[in-house]
Parts: sequence; structure tokens; C-alpha cells
Amino acid sequence: MAQRLDNLQDLFVQELKDLYNAERQIQDALPKMAEKASNEELRAALNEHLQLTGEHVRRLEQIFDTLQESPTGFKCKGMEGILDESKDLLKQDGEPSVKDAGLIGQAQRVEHYEISGYGTARAYAERLGFGEAARMLQQTLQEEEEADRRLTMIAEQVVNPSAAKEGGIQGMER
Repeated sequence: MAQRLDNLQDLFVQELKDLYNAERQIQDALPKMAEKASNEELRAALNEHLQLTGEHVRRLEQIFDTLQESPTGFKCKGMEGILDESKDLLKQDGEPSVKDAGLIGQAQRVEHYEISGYGTARAYAERLGFGEAARMLQQTLQEEEEADRRLTMIAEQVVNPSAAKEGGIQGMER
């Protein structure tokens, strides 16, 4: 069902609904991703982010309560597509470290989608004068950025070097 967008608050609510549905989809997907991770540090990062995702959902629900809006009724097709690709990766056979590198890539796609959405929603909240909502959205944005940095560190320091060794690839000459 299409919602009319007559003002910035309408767009803000739509962005929040998109984020809410995305977070709910992530809550379903992260346990499966963590279960398939062979690297313990990656598994821990995914499980910790699952716990944070619950807090992100609660913050969004608080904002919806303040706005007297329902969080439901919107399907985040962007996150659905990203998570469908993750499901495809999880079904593939392969070397554990290579699959872990792929999992990190998929998890970072999720983070980047969220970073974009939370940054946008925070900017709308600030413009609309919703200071408390802006503060909560900024807190979530910072947590998403930290999760992305942690995944990058795990990839660059542990998983990608291990994955590069699979099949005898040690690096490429320029």
C-alpha cells in the first residue's frame, strides 16, 4: 500500500518503516549467518550485532510511539534483496575461510544499507525538530558504523589472508 508523501514528516515515517522492517529481517538472518561462520571472531561479531539489532528495533519502536505511528505495513525490498543474496551464499559449498570472506561482504552490505538509512532518518529528524529521535538514530548510526569497522578489521587481518591462501593464491603482481 503506497503512502502519500506530502511533507518531510511523511517521508521520515516511511524511512523509519523501511528501517524497522529491515531490522526485523536482519534479526531473522543473523543467526543463520553466525551459524555458518567458521571463524570464531566473525561468529562473535555477528552474534553481538544480533543483540544490538534488538536494541535498534526497540529504539525505532520508541520513535514510532512518540510519533503515534505504527512501525508495520512496509516491506524493505532493499534489505530483502541483500539477504536473499546472503542465503544464496550460505547454500554454497566451499572452503570455510572463503565462505567467511563472502559472509563478511554480505554483512557489510547490510551495514552499509543501514548506515545510509539511519543517516537519512537522522537528518530528517533534525530538520523536523525531533531532537530525541535524532539522538537515538545517531546512536544507532554510530553502532552500525562500528559494526562495519569491526567486520573490516576481521576481514583484513584474519579472514581475507586465510581465504587468499586457499588454492595457492598468495597475491597478484601488478
